[in-house]
Amino acid sequence: MRSISAFVISLFCAPAIAGATVIDGEILRQTGDGRFIKLDSSERFSVGFDTFDTPHLYAFDEDQNITLEAPIRVDIGGEMGLIPQGTVVASHYVFFDSLSGIHQGYVYFDAPILGVAAYQDTMAATDFLANTAVTYIGTELRGLEEGDYVWIDTEDPHRLWVYWAGSSPGDYIRVFTEKSAAAEMM
Repeated sequence: MRSISAFVISLFCAPAIAGATVIDGEILRQTGDGRFIKLDSSERFSVGFDTFDTPHLYAFDEDQNITLEAPIRVDIGGEMGLIPQGTVVASHYVFFDSLSGIHQGYVYFDAPILGVAAYQDTMAATDFLANTAVTYIGTELRGLEEGDYVWIDTEDPHRLWVYWAGSSPGDYIRVFTEKSAAAEMM
């Protein structure tokens, strides 16, 4: 069992374990020529406020297999909008940073989706689960805009569907899955 100080150090200082927790994704319909790209969050890059300006659907893994010390509120999923204290979660960031265009597609995870933070307040409250080499900029503009939709597949809870219209600064969400077996093996 890890000591509390080791847990705090790992939570705030260590980069996330790069596991295969985001398995795949695909754009099925789009006004543009984008594709799904999984980014390596152990490498340095910036995300937010028009840093990509491409028609691609992106995802990357954030902190993996963290036991929640308090419940977190989510906008989609959860038990009455909450993921309870004591739940082990893996966190992932999904975004579309296009100058213009619409796309529908999905991102597939190695564990069932527990919930999604889709708006500024729920994303800000869960930033403690980022823990990557990534620089997050324009955080006050995160979340979904009117007319954008995200839903968990009712027949396969590993799949998150997105229907997003891209414009400046883009669409950004945080996805929480159950414990990731792939990250556990890393």
